[in-house]
Amino acid sequence: MKEYTVIYEWAGSNYSAYVPDLPGCVACGDNLEETKDLIKEAIDLYIEELKKEGKPIPNPTTKAGPISVAV
Repeated sequence: MKEYTVIYEWAGSNYSAYVPDLPGCVACGDNLEETKDLIKEAIDLYIEELKKEGKPIPNPTTKAGPISVAV
């Protein structure tokens, strides 16, 4: 089991998501919940395709977290 960092962004009318450690692995949805489901499916398909092609599966290396700043 590997755990990848997913970045979610509000695009004004929908959400988008991408996985920095899996280049090109992206998804968009009408709401955050749908986007989470779609990016999970995209990750599964991405890894499945890597396996079919005999390519290595990248290890997760990206970390994300909030930083508080005074404004």
